[in-house]
Amino acid sequence: MSCSQSNSVRVRIPASTANLGPGFDTLGMALSLYAWIEMKAADQTTFHLYGDEMKGIPVDKSNLIYQVAQSVFKEAGVAIPELEISMYSDIPLTRGLGSSASAIVGALVAANELIGARLTSSKLFDMATALEKHPDNVGASLFGGIIAASWDGEHADYIRIEPSSDLGVLVAIPDFQLSTSKARDVLPEQVSLTDAVYNISRSSLLTAAFAAGRLDLISAAMRDRIHQPYRASLIPGMSRILNEASDHGALGAALSGAGPTLLALIDKRAGMGQELEEFLLRTLNEHGITAKTLWLEPSREGVIRMDKGTDQRSFLDIIKGD
Repeated sequence: MSCSQSNSVRVRIPASTANLGPGFDTLGMALSLYAWIEMKAADQTTFHLYGDEMKGIPVDKSNLIYQVAQSVFKEAGVAIPELEISMYSDIPLTRGLGSSASAIVGALVAANELIGARLTSSKLFDMATALEKHPDNVGASLFGGIIAASWDGEHADYIRIEPSSDLGVLVAIPDFQLSTSKARDVLPEQVSLTDAVYNISRSSLLTAAFAAGRLDLISAAMRDRIHQPYRASLIPGMSRILNEASDHGALGAALSGAGPTLLALIDKRAGMGQELEEFLLRTLNEHGITAKTLWLEPSREGVIRMDKGTDQRSFLDIIKGD
């Protein structure tokens, strides 16, 4: 069965940070750093990849965007074997900012819109989580805001929390990549009951603090014992940053996803941003690591369709004007 509900679809997808300290594979937050995908049915599959972050990405049918789109068509009982796919991304690859999750979510939503939105958002969330293996990044990119989610291997449940308007985000992105598989390999297969309770209590407190807008509780709630201590050896300077960031104006600090990006949350009313930024860069530099910092906001929007078929501007013009 062929389908032509839409000739072309363009979507914008936010980056994300996962875990936020104690919420390992459970908590995620969308960030104001974006990727864009355009998808069209075509006579021959072609790719147009723009931006430094797209270098080295496959331009054949092994491409993740193409593969994910085909999974949507198969689920919906539709055949669109050839696609023209364009993508631009400002989200650094393998840095702990959800680059793969944004690609998965963008491909799922674009493909679904191309066939008239036959699949529900809940189904897309399940498909995204099955591909990513955990719901935090994909949930944040799909729904926006802060996400608390669980995954039973087949279905993901979530609650979306609206971020406080006073919450700001500073990320320090080291100039090296760190694969998720490498970051997971250093984790123990078992943790003690004491450490499990430590994390459950703080993850619960952090979720409640976000929901209630209690920024004053974030510092105590972002502490973690089940993944960050084991990953600290992969990012020199990380332990000091997590321990001391609150002394330089942070509400709390964490490894962003599997890293190596480090994230600090701030109360924008406090005016401590410059001191915190200098502390992060100085600490990493002392360990021989060059990094760049970005000031971001929690993205309240998840993935959005940008055109509804009426915008005649080119793909790159859409991005420049966004």
